[in-house]
Amino acid sequence: MRRNTYLTLPERLTDSRLQALRWRAIIPAMRTSLSDLLASDRVLLADGATGTNYFQAGLTSGEPPEFWTTDRPEEVTKLHQQFVDAGADIILTNTFGCNPHRLKLHNAQDRTYELAKRAAELARKVADGVDRPVVVAGSVGPTGELFEPMGALTHVTAVESFTTQMRGLLDGGADVAWIETMSSPEEVRAAAEAATSVGLPYVATYSFDTAGRTMMGVLPQALADTFASHAAAPLAIGANCGVGASDILVTLLHMNNAPCAIVTKGNCGVPHFEGTQAVYSGTPKLMANYATLAVDAGARIIGGCCGTTPEHLAAMRAAIDSHVRGTPPTIETIVEQIGPLTNAAPTDNAKKPTRRSRR
Repeated sequence: MRRNTYLTLPERLTDSRLQALRWRAIIPAMRTSLSDLLASDRVLLADGATGTNYFQAGLTSGEPPEFWTTDRPEEVTKLHQQFVDAGADIILTNTFGCNPHRLKLHNAQDRTYELAKRAAELARKVADGVDRPVVVAGSVGPTGELFEPMGALTHVTAVESFTTQMRGLLDGGADVAWIETMSSPEEVRAAAEAATSVGLPYVATYSFDTAGRTMMGVLPQALADTFASHAAAPLAIGANCGVGASDILVTLLHMNNAPCAIVTKGNCGVPHFEGTQAVYSGTPKLMANYATLAVDAGARIIGGCCGTTPEHLAAMRAAIDSHVRGTPPTIETIVEQIGPLTNAAPTDNAKKPTRRSRR
């Protein structure tokens, strides 16, 4: 009689070779969208800093981090993996300055698509290598140029610039465009238009670093106005970078009218210089406290910006997972637990900045 070669379920599970094949089949199916993750009740954890961690790994001043995508891909992959191991649900690609305007400073404007695609591929490989859903977010920072009439940048030129980057991110496997550290509504709208044109959903965050406003005078409570006339609404909006963790929490309290999920991705404490190196004051415990206060203030996506290491992120993950959302904190509570504010709380009648400078 011919022996039956089909395995029963218990036999399958005890066969190590078939088990490995089983996991390889399951892992690609774990890919999900940010919309799907937001549909759950979980507070999502975004990753930490890119540039400051690369400096610790050997990046030199003036060297574009984007070049590490091809020159030192093992370092890029390593940091993504460390953030995923720390519990990140969202990892950002190494493409913050990957637009023709910024790359032109290094005579690399023609490499925009190549670098964006490769960066997304590196992050995608890490995300696909774990047995839980991890979203790859394509980091899109500002061009560094001012819009007309204060500068020479036009809407059409900005959209073209961002579109090249967005195409690379999409083709490399990014799930969502992550438009970040913005100060100008015009630039955010141009980046959002570019994302929509290639079929990427998007998230957008401003940096409120000038007397509680962005450098161009946008208040956190007016954040949603940026997208009122855009064809596709963002999946989430919020704040990143700026000054200290205390300030971004106060900014978060002024976003409670947002029509979608709120993001906060604050710096790891407040920076100070030791020689020529910027050192951030935030400890893992401080960032864990920051994360729970952010949950109470209504954030659905919480992460770290400058200075935030995988160690900080792991503490944030543990704090978020063990925390039950409470009432929004007061400014006094924020100052007591995180530290003093650098800026005054943002108000509609606060004096707007009169001088404009490039970041």
